[in-house]
Amino acid sequence: MSFLKRLFGGGGSDVGEPKSAAPAKQIEHKGFLISATPYKAEGQYQTCGVVSKEIDGVMKEHKFIRADRFAGLDDAVDISIKKGIQLVDEQGEKMFG
Repeated sequence: MSFLKRLFGGGGSDVGEPKSAAPAKQIEHKGFLISATPYKAEGQYQTCGVVSKEIDGVMKEHKFIRADRFAGLDDAVDISIKKGIQLVDEQGEKMFG
């Protein structure tokens, strides 16, 4: 069925679902790695990212998606990084538990 959906325009890369891809940008903030991973949804870029940190030898990750959408990838990347920083500043390691 998915083949037919793609063939007739029902699927494809602009269906509003995050894809596993390399981060558009990464920064380190207070010992956390923040990765901006916006994806295309309905013709715009959805704010999305991952906050990660190694704790006791185990890599912990917190994925986040926000409702904010932007026409340009650069704007979505910048806001994704800012949202990641905000998460770290407000929650710290508590976001993993």
